[in-house]
Amino acid sequence: MTEPAFWDRPDEAREVMEEANTLKGWVEPWNDLSERAGELLELGELLLDEPDEGLEEEWSAAIARLESDLERLEVRTMLQGDDDHRDAILTIHAGAGGTESQDWAEMLLRMYQRWAEQNGYELELLDLQPGEEAGMKGATVEVRGQAAFGYLKSEKGVHRLVRISPFDSQARRHTSFASVFVYPSVDDTIEIDIDPGDLRVDTFRASGAGGQHVNKTDSAIRITHEPTGIVVSCQKERSQHKNRATAMKMLKAALYERAIQEQEAEREELEATKTEIGWGNQIRSYVFQPYTMVNDHRTELKLTDVEKVMDGALDPLIEAYLKKFGAGSVQ
Repeated sequence: MTEPAFWDRPDEAREVMEEANTLKGWVEPWNDLSERAGELLELGELLLDEPDEGLEEEWSAAIARLESDLERLEVRTMLQGDDDHRDAILTIHAGAGGTESQDWAEMLLRMYQRWAEQNGYELELLDLQPGEEAGMKGATVEVRGQAAFGYLKSEKGVHRLVRISPFDSQARRHTSFASVFVYPSVDDTIEIDIDPGDLRVDTFRASGAGGQHVNKTDSAIRITHEPTGIVVSCQKERSQHKNRATAMKMLKAALYERAIQEQEAEREELEATKTEIGWGNQIRSYVFQPYTMVNDHRTELKLTDVEKVMDGALDPLIEAYLKKFGAGSVQ
């Protein structure tokens, strides 16, 4: 029997096209940098023979841009993990502390939304559990774009906030905690076998906005994978069927990440990373009072502009993590 033509094998064709696009994404930036470096070298030699103050300023600015672009490409070379190229599913959970921690969890969600906007990623809210008075108890978002998981894996862990509480009438300083977990988004090219008998599916009414239909029917879905205890939920759609499909996608991502962690001895098992959301376990501290500082405890990078970081300027923190821990690492 004659083997089908390549274009009649859509799965293989898609894989080849994805690989070709990935390679193109490396070759084109490198060629651009090489060409620009050659042009600046020639211009530099010309300026040695015929100095020109105005042209020298332009040359210096172009050199600075080249160095910056080269550094970004260097960071990309560290995204060599098997799943670094994938989209990411990111979950945020408020720690103990009620309104304080729930407000902090919502602040983190906004920070990741701003980072995604600034870097050209698409972010979709999959699930939101509002707080009783303010903030949120938890949220799950999907971040879609080139190497979203590779960059955002640096955010997995406990985040600590120190500030004068806006909810304290005596204006005292409070410490709050929230945890962030990041999973690679699983597509159809990865098979995850899930026994329906291992699932407990619960329906409930959506707690957020979404129209009368959402609030009056049990359209939201919560799925518990009983062998592992993993729980996912989705309430973003009016359709229970669509919410179930999204929740299953979230569950597959969590199970896939768990399997990867178990297979690789040098990585901690996924459940072991779920430490208590409190003192001594934080990966990063955000201090608003009595001074301003963002301190990443893994890389020892300290940034004084905490407002800028909260507005999405995470790149220095992500780059420091990747440079320290290297390709594919999860700490």
